[in-house]
Amino acid sequence: MRYLSFLLAVTLLWTCNTTEYPSPQGPLPPLPEEPGSFSYLALGDSYTIGERVPERERYPNQLADSLKLRGIDLTPVDIVARTGWTTNELNDGIDARSDLQGTYDLVSLLIGVNNQFRGWPIDEYEEEFQQLLDRAIEFAGGEKDRVFIVSIPDYAFTPYGGGRSEISEGIDAFNAVNRMITEEYEISYFDITPISREGLDKPELVATDGLHPSGAQYARWVSSFVESIKEKLEE
Repeated sequence: MRYLSFLLAVTLLWTCNTTEYPSPQGPLPPLPEEPGSFSYLALGDSYTIGERVPERERYPNQLADSLKLRGIDLTPVDIVARTGWTTNELNDGIDARSDLQGTYDLVSLLIGVNNQFRGWPIDEYEEEFQQLLDRAIEFAGGEKDRVFIVSIPDYAFTPYGGGRSEISEGIDAFNAVNRMITEEYEISYFDITPISREGLDKPELVATDGLHPSGAQYARWVSSFVESIKEKLEE
């Protein structure tokens, strides 16, 4: 009899210990998500490769850093750009890069200042800019929402340009063309030219060569469109 009582007590104890009870604190919160990882291809000339600024101050790199602070990781950042390149030279430069990925999550294009500087025909620029925009869309896997265009800065507002109105008029003409094509394609266009036109009043916006933007100017560019890029990548 005492043995049966002992077995009953053990059974009741085991049942109590194995019964599940809800936690008084509720379910555990989810672990924080790692930043989303996206690939980025930046196409251009000296304004994309960041002539006379450290690599980290190039505008594509500053864009990547700004997005990382917002939980988005642009890895890798591939740049196809060189100081002095025109539209046709950028086309050739793309062809020469066998290491590029087939597609990217984000693609940017900024090109045309050297066409203007050399006095090349604007109708030629129009044709070649459209070809480059088509290539940018192809790199983005056909997703036009993942492509963006940056306007040409105005180097008239540098010590080199000396405020010459004919330079500004030329830049405006070339920007009118690239903007028209971009809007026809319904692609995002970021007009940073007004920022560049503060260069004579704010010397800190010009690099040490007296011609190209400084890292501080590139930071202004990025600040003006980083939220829009973030929205693109979160769609």
